[in-house]
Amino acid sequence: MAEPEPPTPIPGARLLFSLDPSVAHLNHGSFGAVPINVQRAQQRLRDELESNPLRFFDRGFFDRIAHTRRHLATFLGASPERTALVGNATTGIAIALQSLRLGPGDEILTTNHGYGSIGFAVARECARTGATAGVVNLPVRASETQVVAQIRAALHPGRTKLLIVDQVTSATAWQLPVATIATVAARLGVAVLVDGAHAPGMLPIEVDRIGADFWVGNFHKWAYAPRGTAVLTVAERWVDQIEPLVVSWQQPNGFPDNVEFQATLDYTPWLAAPVGLFTLRSLGVDRVREHNAALAAYGQRVIGAALGVAPDDLPDPGGPDVPMRLIPLPAGVATTYPEAVALRERISDELKTEVSLNAWNGRGWLRICGQVYNRAEEYDRFAEALTSLLGSSSR
Repeated sequence: MAEPEPPTPIPGARLLFSLDPSVAHLNHGSFGAVPINVQRAQQRLRDELESNPLRFFDRGFFDRIAHTRRHLATFLGASPERTALVGNATTGIAIALQSLRLGPGDEILTTNHGYGSIGFAVARECARTGATAGVVNLPVRASETQVVAQIRAALHPGRTKLLIVDQVTSATAWQLPVATIATVAARLGVAVLVDGAHAPGMLPIEVDRIGADFWVGNFHKWAYAPRGTAVLTVAERWVDQIEPLVVSWQQPNGFPDNVEFQATLDYTPWLAAPVGLFTLRSLGVDRVREHNAALAAYGQRVIGAALGVAPDDLPDPGGPDVPMRLIPLPAGVATTYPEAVALRERISDELKTEVSLNAWNGRGWLRICGQVYNRAEEYDRFAEALTSLLGSSSR
C-alpha cells in the first residue's frame, strides 16, 4: 500500500481561525472551530440584539430565521419546508423520539457505534413509553454488505418502530451506508433516523435522496458555523406529528416554526451560520474536503506507524471523504472511559495536543481529524511524543 502524502496546505486558511498556535488541534470533530469572520458576524448580531431587543425580535425576526433555514437546507439538499433549525443533533433526535408516540411492545434499534448521549435519550424514551431498546453489534471493519445484512437481520417488522444509524460514527470515525440501510428498513415498514452530526460540510450529500424518515446534522462541526447550529429534516408523512420539546408562541403554526421558536434563546448562531458556509465556499468546498481527508489519512498512517500498527490494521473510514481517522492504542491502554479521559487530558497538558480518546468495545482508540488549519508536522511531532508518553506510562 502506497504511503499517503500530506496535502498542500490551502494558502491563508490557517489565519482564518483564532486557535491557540501553541496547541496542535487535531480534534476538530468534537466541537469544531469557528472562523474569525463568523465570530465577528455573530458578535454584530449580538450587538444588534442588545442595542434594541424589542426591535430585534419584533421586526422581521421570523423572516430572518426562515431565510437561514432555506440557506442551510438547500446546502444539504433538504426541503426547507420539512427542515427546522435546532441547537444540535442531540436535540433533533430528542424531538424525533418524542414525536414517534411509542408504546409498550414497540422497539427502538441502535448500533454499538452510536453516540453515547443518544443511548441515554433512547433509554429515557423507552422508560417513559414502555418501549424497548435493542443494539445491533457491528464489528469495526465490517463491509458495507455485512453492515446492511446484520441490520436487516435485527429488524422486526411490526415491532421495530425506529432504527437510529449514524452517517459518520463519532467513536469509530466510520461512514455507514445510510441510504441503503434506509431503503432496506422502508421495505420492512421501519422508520429510520440518520444521525448525520458530522455530515454537513464534511460530505457531499443530498439529504432528501437518503430516504430517511428523520435526519439530523450539525453545522458547527465541519461547516464553520457557530456552535448551537443544527437541523432536523423529516419526511413528509411525519411533518404533522412533530412535537417540540417546549411549547411556545409558534405552536399553532406547526413544524418547523413551533420547533425553531423557543422564546428568548440566543438565535445569533443560526443567523451567523450562512457566513460559515460562505467561508467554506470561498476556500472551495471540494478543495477543503479533499485536503482534510488526505491530511487525516496521513496522520493516521504516521501515528499508527509510530505505535507499531501495521497499515492493514488501520481501520478504513468507509469512504475517501471522511476527515477523521481511527488508530488502535496498544493493548491495555485506555480500555475504560475514565482511563480514556485521563489519557486525553495528559496528552492535552503534556503534549499540547488535542485529540479524541475513546474506550470502545474493550479497547482504547485514538481519533484524529484533519482541518485546513492543521499541518503535517503536527502529526509527525505528535506521533513521536505519544510513543514516549505511552512508554513512560508503562514503566
